[in-house]
Amino acid sequence: MGLTAGIVGLPNVGKSTLFNAITKAKVLAANYPFATIDPNVGIVEVRDERLERIVEAVKPRNVVRASFSFTDIAGLVKGASLGEGLGNQFLSHIREVDAICQVVRCFDNSDIIHVSGKINPLDDIETINLELILADLEVVNKRIPKIEKKAQLKTEPTAVSEYNALKKIKDSLLEGKFARTVQLNSEEEFLVRPYNFLTLKPMIYVCNVSENDVINENDYVRMVRGFGEKEGTKVVVISAKIEEELGALDQESREIFLDELGIKESGLDKLVRTTYDLLGLATFFTAGEKEAKAWTFKKGMKAPECAGIIHSDFERGFIRAEVIAYPDFLKYGGLLKAKEAGRMRSEGKEYFFQDGDIVLFRFNV
Repeated sequence: MGLTAGIVGLPNVGKSTLFNAITKAKVLAANYPFATIDPNVGIVEVRDERLERIVEAVKPRNVVRASFSFTDIAGLVKGASLGEGLGNQFLSHIREVDAICQVVRCFDNSDIIHVSGKINPLDDIETINLELILADLEVVNKRIPKIEKKAQLKTEPTAVSEYNALKKIKDSLLEGKFARTVQLNSEEEFLVRPYNFLTLKPMIYVCNVSENDVINENDYVRMVRGFGEKEGTKVVVISAKIEEELGALDQESREIFLDELGIKESGLDKLVRTTYDLLGLATFFTAGEKEAKAWTFKKGMKAPECAGIIHSDFERGFIRAEVIAYPDFLKYGGLLKAKEAGRMRSEGKEYFFQDGDIVLFRFNV
């Protein structure tokens, strides 16, 4: 399951520094607007303690962790939807991602210029959100005249539903509200999906703070949290500088560094976990002597669909799934012991997979 999140924000808020931490790649992170010209795409492994425990018990020859793709998109500015700065070129990159991580500057540093000359997280959020709204409004305004005639003449069976959905979205955008606040039925959702509206995508506000404010949240973060709660948007606090330092360390050194800082998990791990939750994603595991692997699936998927994530033949010839829940694996100290204790279940085609399931698929093609 190829999952992508776009990192957006005003220039000089820490997007490229965060991206460096994510990928351990040294993309240009210069102190001037538009330092990032082309979208940089990087893959991060999803850290999951459950997989590490499974690996300790099974001792496979190979380990494959779940991965997540992040796209670092150039700093947007006021008027981007009209072509200001580097404009629509970058808004088009955001349309390709599953979720948007909006990095918001929540630190003071006179050495790093702010594009508007002052630090105000809510103003920054308003600027970015308005550009996303205007970009979507442009798409709607281009499409509505074309579909309106078809809806009036009923020349296409879905024209009326599509027109009604676009009209509702347009009204919301004109009120300064995101398209995701609009109530759409299942048919309408399906019909507007190809437009990849920016304001339909789930979003997270990523508060980039100084190293000193990671544990004790500052006033800027509290402002963003309050704003996020009002509109139902999740907030994650991160220090891009700390994450960049962590990115250069091995696992043991990372744990020591985090312990010294008094932090249980890195900001990046929090961001990935929050994004998974936002997208309604979960993880199941396969484990054997040859390989232990984490697989990402959408909550609500049944056993054959999850089998199909591994290979289409698994879904086509699905017979059953032999499942051990992760808590049982943990309780009995291993897969074999859990099986001996009668904790392995045989599940059929109607079984809904649960987060943490350890599974062996039986199939015949």
